[in-house]
Amino acid sequence: MSGMNPKVDWFFDKPTKWQQEYETLRMLILGCGLTEELKWGCPCYTSEKKNIILIHGFKEYCAVLFFKGALLKDEHGILIQQTPNVQVPRQVRFKTVREIMKLEKVLKAYIKEAIEVEKAGLKVTLKKASEYEIPEEFQNRLDENAALKKAFYALTPGRQRGYLFYFSQPKLTKTREARVEKYVPQILMGKGVED
Repeated sequence: MSGMNPKVDWFFDKPTKWQQEYETLRMLILGCGLTEELKWGCPCYTSEKKNIILIHGFKEYCAVLFFKGALLKDEHGILIQQTPNVQVPRQVRFKTVREIMKLEKVLKAYIKEAIEVEKAGLKVTLKKASEYEIPEEFQNRLDENAALKKAFYALTPGRQRGYLFYFSQPKLTKTREARVEKYVPQILMGKGVED
């Protein structure tokens, strides 16, 4: 099929639980006229060099990810927000080729809409770091330590969000406390989670 990028073939050729599903998604997406590229180790499909959709897999399912999924109408209610902290992208998850084929027309319509959203230059207004809830374990440390509080609020909004996301992910208080404790020195140095 035209549009296949040989640099991406290894993703589809490697033995995996989702090999047939990946190949089915590839053909469906390429049929929409997108350009196939390799980004973040996954097949990524673009229009006029703008990311539209990506194929990726997990233990329990494989999925397509619409980069601006939050802007799609989702008339069929199939788009999934991966976590509460994911603001813009949305997934459609699959476990079988049959599920993909059942949604073929819907997926093509969503892809077409995603291309139009990108062409129109639409953007999502992202929440500010101040709009996120601060995990109790971190708030306690900020209240106890003025230097930490000053250092945290001096960080860029993106770094603040990164910490708030990272600290709030674990379900157990003990794990959240351990994460906060580990990163206090990094915050005091003005660094982000990934620095």
